[in-house]
Amino acid sequence: MKFFLQYLFCLLTALLIFSCRKDVAKINRGNYPDQIGKIIVNSCAVEGCHNAASSEAAAGYNLDTWESMFLGANSGSPVIPYNSKFSSLCYFINTYPELGTQNKPTMPLNGRALSSAQVQSVKDWIDAGAPDINGKVMWANDPFRKKLYATNQGCDVVTVFDAETQLPIRFIRVGRKASANTPHQVRVSPDGKYWYVLFVNDNVMQKFRCSDDSYVGDIPLTPFAAGISTDPQNDALNWNTFVITKDSRLAYCVSWPDGKLAKVDLSQMKLLNFIGGLGSAHAVVLNNNEDIVYVAAQTGNFITAIDTAFSSATDIVLENANKNTSSSLDPHDMILSPDGNNLLITCQRSNEVRALKLADQTVRVIPTGTYPQEIIYSKNTNAYYVSCPDDTSSFAGAHGTVVKIEAVGYTTTKIKCGFQPHGIAVDESKNLLYVLSRNILSKGPAPHHTSECTGRNGFINFVDLNTFTPLRKRYELSVDPYFIFSRP
Repeated sequence: MKFFLQYLFCLLTALLIFSCRKDVAKINRGNYPDQIGKIIVNSCAVEGCHNAASSEAAAGYNLDTWESMFLGANSGSPVIPYNSKFSSLCYFINTYPELGTQNKPTMPLNGRALSSAQVQSVKDWIDAGAPDINGKVMWANDPFRKKLYATNQGCDVVTVFDAETQLPIRFIRVGRKASANTPHQVRVSPDGKYWYVLFVNDNVMQKFRCSDDSYVGDIPLTPFAAGISTDPQNDALNWNTFVITKDSRLAYCVSWPDGKLAKVDLSQMKLLNFIGGLGSAHAVVLNNNEDIVYVAAQTGNFITAIDTAFSSATDIVLENANKNTSSSLDPHDMILSPDGNNLLITCQRSNEVRALKLADQTVRVIPTGTYPQEIIYSKNTNAYYVSCPDDTSSFAGAHGTVVKIEAVGYTTTKIKCGFQPHGIAVDESKNLLYVLSRNILSKGPAPHHTSECTGRNGFINFVDLNTFTPLRKRYELSVDPYFIFSRP
């Protein structure tokens, strides 16, 4: 009994002591994880720099909180979850060559540089998704998020955009080789489940999920790549454009200048048919019934109509002359009109769009700016939009224009937008036109930061479709942004 009373006394005493202690609350530094919060809040989100009061004069970037970090800066998204190599914040805080890319001015501006361990901590945090204090990763909560995808030919990455904010939210590494895969075109399947990308320097198509942008696998485009043949004649590189069937099951892909056409099963991820002899094949389009595939000869004045069983082919000449391969028109891109009656074809040599009426093969000529490239359609405005990257004569000081072609009457309007505009995409829900600016010439606008890859970063520009006027904002991407496509 004595020992029991002693034990009870000690227990009650301990309870009394601990119940009188005050809980020590964990400091929440802007919803950042503790270690990261100490670095960013104490070194970056300070007076005169990246806090709410000063951010307008600091590239428009507010680092007070984890949430404000992902509202972006004037140049775009300095932090890309899972990818410190494409997070420009890391470039400006890094003074250690062994830790990767460095940019000036060093941050904190006029302050003590971060230690190597601190820089590494930030990089590791970003590579883990840059989560908040509770483990939440930005833009990872909605598998059905409306997004857009853009190839960067000079850096083997696809940029993913959030349609709600227009900000770059992911940079996805693509290609099988260590470098120089050169992703040329990306498209999303009509069901919105997968995105696919072709390469100039490989003979496969790659497949990714739209829900989380994860890699699914490679689809061979040639008998050589599929292991069916060991003959190099049954291979091809320079895969550049493709079209997906309405049921999202098949794709038709063309290579330039090899003149090869591949039909692949996207669900089974296998090659179905492969033919050559198409000259300098470039653009590819299906008719409404999806029993004919049209292929444009980028060197010449014609397109070729091929039945989808690959049993017959017919050339269609686009001018009052014999078929030639001597660069009189040079069709680059094509689009089928919504009613399926016309093909609109950009002709980069003759600086025009040719509207081909499929029923009788009559052609209407629509002048554009210099070197017309990509063409898309907006149902909201019932108009086509064409990028002309080499147009330097329509507007003083411009290097490139975007042309609007009314679907009724084919009247045109031009605006200057970006430097060497090429890839274009429409977001009907926001009434926005996305315009990629390749910016590969040295006289183009200086990028805000350097790149992990060799070359000059390009940009994404935006146009209000209601007024057909460019918006003031412009975000920086990677090297040579070339083609962009919107998730349905």
